[in-house]
Amino acid sequence: MNKNTVSKIANLAKIEIDDSKIEGIAENLEKILDLVGEMNSIDTDNINPMSHPLNLKQVMRPDEVTEQDQRENFQKNSPSIENGYYKVPKIID
Repeated sequence: MNKNTVSKIANLAKIEIDDSKIEGIAENLEKILDLVGEMNSIDTDNINPMSHPLNLKQVMRPDEVTEQDQRENFQKNSPSIENGYYKVPKIID
């Protein structure tokens, strides 16, 4: 990867890169692309896809109400309430 390619990528990504850093970025991008190439060359035909490297299941708690409804207490602190909803100034036309 050369400086011109890095500059084109930066332009497409709409980012500004200092000229003194382009060479280092080119080297890093080259290493990343080499790693991607290595990963693409691995034979995964007989490997089942997995969503997580550990074979664990998420333990879920029961969906139960644990707190009291305090809407009325919270709305006492609001300067404006209408039909049970907080009324705020219009900001978009």
